[in-house]
Amino acid sequence: MGRGRLRIYLGAAPGVGKTHAMLSEAHRRLERGTDCVVAFAEHHGRARTDMMLHGLEQVRRREIEYRGTVFTEMDVDAVLERRPAVALVDELAHTNVPGSRNAKRWQDVEELLAAGIDVISTVNIQHFESLGDVVESITGVRQRETVPDEVVRRADQLELVDMSPQALRRRMAHGNIYTSDKVDAALSNYFRPGNLTALRELALLWVADRVDAYLQQYRGEHNIRTTWQARERIVVGLTGGPEGSTLIRRAARLAEKGAGGEVLAVCIARSDGLTSASPKNLAVQRTLVEDLGGTFHHVIGDDVPSGLLEFARGVNATQIVLGASRRRVWQYMFGPGVSATVARDSGPDLDVHIVTHDEAGKGQGLPMARGARLGRSRIIAGWLAGVAGPVLLSLLLTSLDDSLGLANDVLLFLFLTVVSALLGGLLPALASAAVGSLLLNYYFTPPTHTLTISDPKNIVAIAIFFAVAVAVASVVDLAARRTQQAARLRAESEILSFLAGSVLRGETTLDALLERVRETFSMESVALLERHSDVDPWTCAGSVGKSSVVRPEDADVDIPVGDHMALALSGRVLPAEDRRVLAAFAAQAAVVLERQRLVGQTEEARRLAEGNRIRTALLAAVSHDLRTPLAAIKAAVSSLRSDDVAWSEEDEAALLEGIEDGADRLDHLVDNLLDMSRLRTGTVTPLIRETDLDEVVPMALVGVPVQSVELDITETLPMVAVDRGLLERAVANIVENAVKYSPDAVPVSVAASALGDRVEVRVADRGPGVPDDAKDRIFEPFQRHGDAPRGTGVGLGLAVARGFVESMGGTLTAEDTPGGGMTMVLTLRAAPGSAPVAPDLPAGVAS
Repeated sequence: MGRGRLRIYLGAAPGVGKTHAMLSEAHRRLERGTDCVVAFAEHHGRARTDMMLHGLEQVRRREIEYRGTVFTEMDVDAVLERRPAVALVDELAHTNVPGSRNAKRWQDVEELLAAGIDVISTVNIQHFESLGDVVESITGVRQRETVPDEVVRRADQLELVDMSPQALRRRMAHGNIYTSDKVDAALSNYFRPGNLTALRELALLWVADRVDAYLQQYRGEHNIRTTWQARERIVVGLTGGPEGSTLIRRAARLAEKGAGGEVLAVCIARSDGLTSASPKNLAVQRTLVEDLGGTFHHVIGDDVPSGLLEFARGVNATQIVLGASRRRVWQYMFGPGVSATVARDSGPDLDVHIVTHDEAGKGQGLPMARGARLGRSRIIAGWLAGVAGPVLLSLLLTSLDDSLGLANDVLLFLFLTVVSALLGGLLPALASAAVGSLLLNYYFTPPTHTLTISDPKNIVAIAIFFAVAVAVASVVDLAARRTQQAARLRAESEILSFLAGSVLRGETTLDALLERVRETFSMESVALLERHSDVDPWTCAGSVGKSSVVRPEDADVDIPVGDHMALALSGRVLPAEDRRVLAAFAAQAAVVLERQRLVGQTEEARRLAEGNRIRTALLAAVSHDLRTPLAAIKAAVSSLRSDDVAWSEEDEAALLEGIEDGADRLDHLVDNLLDMSRLRTGTVTPLIRETDLDEVVPMALVGVPVQSVELDITETLPMVAVDRGLLERAVANIVENAVKYSPDAVPVSVAASALGDRVEVRVADRGPGVPDDAKDRIFEPFQRHGDAPRGTGVGLGLAVARGFVESMGGTLTAEDTPGGGMTMVLTLRAAPGSAPVAPDLPAGVAS
């Protein structure tokens, strides 16, 4: 049974029509004969959405009671039992009511997909986990209901349901989204044109990125190398020279002219080293391009123009930005330069911008290094200088009326031998020495035009010339080889320094490291494979690129890492000298993988240790506090059941009151334990509503004597955006703690005031107070301060209160009360003016 397919309708805001589009798709599939059911869909009182539900089979929902209210959630078991071909699940980011099968609805969807059921769902852009901070800065509302981005990225089909801000506001004004009593507040807060425009842009950009990823995958699968100019992507060629910052800024300005433009800076290093590249300049330029929102890439290539063009076409770039050559005029005799070559070979699909700068024409910072691998043109030039050069020199010297003398002739031929060695290496130089010796003998030693030599001195001169020529050619070639080795080592050191730098910069994820390997060696795919023993099959610990191999034997290059791990690369066969650097990458990949696993194990161990600590503290705390009220209840019940004593009505009433007090203490203790458990497991889901403090705070004081509290909550305070139940519990715990420590004759003060977009509730007592170094510890679970009597609680009240307050976006801190005592400061978000009005249902409920 294969995995089901996931289709998601994405919207920028509630009301754009995601649920309507999902239900329309369901009707179309029903007409085609597909078995399609509604696993969960909410019409929110919208008539048109309700009409779309008619004619669709709806799976029964599961009813869950939570805090005295019955909620309905998707019944995953019922859907699995029904096993339709397609299931419609609305509101992917929804948080399920505590007690449900899973904490999040997207986890329910994963179960359906794993069972082979296709799912169609909906989600809004503000619920993406990675965009939480961005959405909060735009709208002022922190989204509590989120879905991991990876869940949406794995969707087989993603469709954007788009609507302009003006059209959405008109739909809101007509009452098609919220009821009439909420329209004005919504239009003036969350549904402001600026908010909707920014959210729409986020949705469009996110979908554009996914479309671009699909496009890259398609181009790779079909081996398409030409550029498709679907999006402006600008590649900046860097050499490590001082002009790099100018080129990056120029490319950034070009990218800003087109929506969604992207800048990719790349440094192409020859495999024999890039002698003019300054590591310091490259580090500065890398920081600059990342600050401007671009990315930096380091790639090895023997032919810099070809490597640059191959990289640009590989990333589907539309433009290349290069700097004007730093060569001097005479240096152009060695070739046209990188910029001119790239412009010539770019073709019609790539625009090349050559940008002038202050360093143009001033020459290279260091002399150009000789490479280990001589190009074809260099070898041809060496042979021409070694063979044709002496012939042309002989014709020139014989045409002169006055002879220069044999000594000068020998020096000129020796110069040609050195030139051929510099250009083509040892073999052209040896050929030049041989040809030069013959020509010197034939044209310039008497008797001329014969190969015989009459004067023995001339024989010695020609022999010395040949020996010197061979020696000079050998020395020049040896120096070139040593330069090659040094340059190769320099290139390797640059790559290794970038590897070390990436670790120091925090790029320690395995995928990032493998991607760096793929880019550096221009491979199609890279995979880190491992197995537990020699007989076990290979498993992939991480891979990047297309169609990664599953066995080292299938790869073009494989580097073993230990006995049961290997780095496998596909794309081309690498020369032997590249394996040294590749081995360093492989070792680092193994270290990164081990580090990731150790981090996971450490986190798991920390979680287990924290759980053990909580359990130990719980057992120590409740061993007495549970026994005390139970002992009192048992004693009272035993007394009432005793036949030896005739109790009066007053005595019976007193004993029953003791039983009730003990039961209340047990109930309060169990409530705090359950609340702390919910906070620890992250299952507290606030239902945020606009609430008046003067309605909630008095209800929180029911459990304390009336005379022990002075209440000062005015009706003019702004409403706060809170969960009424959680706020009531938090205030009750804070006040009970204050009353417990405050002297009997001194009441606790409970007052509230508005401060900008916040509302503060201050609970002040006149007790012994708390030292500054203990103010944070009192909010930890199972903490008692001072000589609090046993049986008065297990030290959970303030911990639960802070957890509830923070879950609603507020804060709870402790301050000293002037004149002695402690003041608890509870800060809440004001609903009107500073924050959007939230609908009655959680923010994740949208369609």
